Amino acid sequence: MSLSTACSRLLACWFAVGLGVFMATLAQAADAKRPPNIVFILADDLGYSELGSYGQEKIHTPNLDQLAKEGMRFTDFYCGNAVCAPSRCVFMTGKHGGHAYIRDNGDPGKMLPETKALGAEFPGQNPIPAEEVTIAEMLKQKGYATAAIGKWGLGHFGTTGDPNKQGFDLFYGFNCQRHAHNHYPKYLWRNREKEIQPGNDRTMKGETYSQSQFRNVAIEFIEANADKPFFLYLPFAVPHLSIQVPDEDLAEYTGMKEDDYEHKGYLQHPKPHAGYAAMISHMDRDIGMILDTIKEKGLEDNTVVLFSSDNGPTYDRLGGSDSDFFASSANFKGLKGSLYEGGIRVPLIVRWPGKVKPDSVSHQPAAFYDLMPTFAEIAGVKTPEGIDGISLVPELLGEKQPQHDYLYWEFRAYGGQQAVRMGDWKAIRQNMMRPRQPNAGKLELYNLKDDPSESKDVAAEHPEIVAKAEAAMKEAHTPSKLFPIPMLGDPK
Repeated sequence: MSLSTACSRLLACWFAVGLGVFMATLAQAADAKRPPNIVFILADDLGYSELGSYGQEKIHTPNLDQLAKEGMRFTDFYCGNAVCAPSRCVFMTGKHGGHAYIRDNGDPGKMLPETKALGAEFPGQNPIPAEEVTIAEMLKQKGYATAAIGKWGLGHFGTTGDPNKQGFDLFYGFNCQRHAHNHYPKYLWRNREKEIQPGNDRTMKGETYSQSQFRNVAIEFIEANADKPFFLYLPFAVPHLSIQVPDEDLAEYTGMKEDDYEHKGYLQHPKPHAGYAAMISHMDRDIGMILDTIKEKGLEDNTVVLFSSDNGPTYDRLGGSDSDFFASSANFKGLKGSLYEGGIRVPLIVRWPGKVKPDSVSHQPAAFYDLMPTFAEIAGVKTPEGIDGISLVPELLGEKQPQHDYLYWEFRAYGGQQAVRMGDWKAIRQNMMRPRQPNAGKLELYNLKDDPSESKDVAAEHPEIVAKAEAAMKEAHTPSKLFPIPMLGDPK
């Protein structure tokens, strides 16, 4: 080999090494500029204390408990409303119950021809309008891949609330909440296409468990989008009724005590206590598998994972559920459908490696409508105009957190209710749709610091706080044609 040839090869080798280092540096720089992935996991009707990290003693949730140890657990966090659809609307649009478009469950009553043509069998809920900006639409501005996998409930395909029209590249699951009442459905939607679920006939048991499907599709989405920022919204349909779970999951709770009860609504499970616990534990295992995928793909350090519930736990042993047996809402008053604490205070766990201090606890009062601006700050994108939330990023980072003047809810169902939290004070009005009831609309006042179970109404002792609460309720409410509350001056 001549000297010139040797020198040429050596230079080529040095160039290749240098180019490799340069490209690796570019890749690292690109990763450093890439906004974090955001994974928001939402349980359906899970009570405040149905996780081990929130005091549960009978239901096993090791993966979520570990998530809490690796992140921050919020003690004073609230959902958007007391039932499914309005709560999800608050989350998705960043507006509290006095400004949100959807303020109660319900369907439009008439299916559009476009929806019928797709073979839809369930009506879907009232759709959010086209002009509403969702979290998914907001994050698309920053190049996020987006998926909603689970239960939607904000408008059927073909309407303005179609998830594919509201910023989601992929929707998989139950579009209509009624469809979600059975966990062994004949089909699930993949965008606008029905995907047949093998071995299912929408009875108590089947071969293909919908919750496992949600896990599988979530993992597929993460793997397919590992090279770009993604927003994965994962609204599981458990532990919402019916109580249904694979036998292998039920075996974990074989010895759990069962009581006699009068069955009301949904399918009847032979072992409702064990079945209910097993549904939550199945979800916990699925979440563990999803978190493992994030880690295996090398995405853990740049992924924010959040877990919460859409409202409080079920009441009156409906479908065999037993919130008393599991102490599902801790010592709080009220259950699903109520604006007392048990109906709206829910768990929130946030893990953000390198940002959120592990095994930390926040007592910051916050609500679903704070998540949109939180995600916006994490992603580095502007929030839409007119939202009600405040970013929780300062709280997550251990910095000074801006405060709300108050948190607000309104809900025309279950008698008609209004509630506001101002610091430690909680005010609530009931029977606002029942004006003939004694004390309809009368304001009750509680000090949550001294009386978290809302057992002693102290309104008569604090007229100045009552006046502030009434002013906040008046300020927060805007009239709704779809969900009017005549006592607040809305047209009937």
